Amino acid sequence: MSSSTQITAIETLLVDVPTIRPHRLSVATMMHQTLVLVRLQTSDEWVGWGEATTIGGLAYGEESPESIKTNIDTYFAPLLIGQDPRRVAACMARVKDNIQGNRFAKCAIETALYDNQAKRLGVPLSELFGGRVRDSLPIAWTLASGDTVKDIAEAERVLELRRHNIFKLKIGLRTVKDDVAHVAAIKRAIGERGSVRVDANQAWSVTEALEGCRMLADAGIDMVEQPIAAHDKLGLRRLTQANIVPIMADESLHGPVDAFAVASTQAADIFAVKINQSGGLRGAAQVAAIAQSAGIALYGGTMLEGAVGTMASAQLFATFDELSWGTELFGPLLLTEEILREPLAYRDFALEIPRKPGLGIDIDEDKLARLRRDR
Repeated sequence: MSSSTQITAIETLLVDVPTIRPHRLSVATMMHQTLVLVRLQTSDEWVGWGEATTIGGLAYGEESPESIKTNIDTYFAPLLIGQDPRRVAACMARVKDNIQGNRFAKCAIETALYDNQAKRLGVPLSELFGGRVRDSLPIAWTLASGDTVKDIAEAERVLELRRHNIFKLKIGLRTVKDDVAHVAAIKRAIGERGSVRVDANQAWSVTEALEGCRMLADAGIDMVEQPIAAHDKLGLRRLTQANIVPIMADESLHGPVDAFAVASTQAADIFAVKINQSGGLRGAAQVAAIAQSAGIALYGGTMLEGAVGTMASAQLFATFDELSWGTELFGPLLLTEEILREPLAYRDFALEIPRKPGLGIDIDEDKLARLRRDR
């Protein structure tokens, strides 16, 4: 390899794709998803891809697709153009020393660097994190139409296709009792054919959550994700210590520092590990390591990314020796447009992880050219 290898270009693309149906969360209703894709080019002609996709604009977090693009183009790219892409840690240290926050943007840049390096080395990205222990991941499907009859029909369809047998229900827009009635009806319809979990996306108070957890446990629900405000770690600990139903931390985990705070106070039974929320692949790996050291179970989470972020997550999650609650990497299935030449392989209730170099996917750049916002 030449010692003069440099990053020559970083391009940020906003790609607007309609969803297959309205996706209702307590913080927003999504009719489309904006994929934020980063294309990193190097002087030795390798290309790396990363993704910084968010949920619901600024309704979910402090970064939006537009702010991510602006910040990468204005601040990240000038720092990195001319740097050696093979020195991923050094490149990210340079970013960290000069840019505060911006976890999603940092994740996209870091992913693109790792994809670029893994392709150069001729290995799957998972090999850069110690190698995988599995070649497929169990995949949950989120039922979020808000309509009980429609959600049941959707669950039946994907069960018949053998695509998913883990279901997560988005709740929090209605009263606790109405939400539980909705969830209980779906669990009765699914029965023992699948696992049913819920995610309130911080919609409840601690008192409401205690009431809701008791009723959900009686309905046969397996787990409750982030029922209260992300900052209320003592409240989350109270729910966990009540031992009514397993509690999963999600929005409370903005990287390793938060993971340590939640783990050290025993404020969750499960961690939802997300590469964007953790500030990148290395941050997500550290979150997982903290959880495992504290005896906290792992779940592979999603920000409803497209194929790039989904496969980056899958490559990392495949290296976790314990992943007892499965993953939620269904993002590309929620979109009406395909950006890969060959779609990701979802079958037998799992996502298969390719063994080709890098992320293992082939971006259809002609399709992106038609879908990008500035076309």
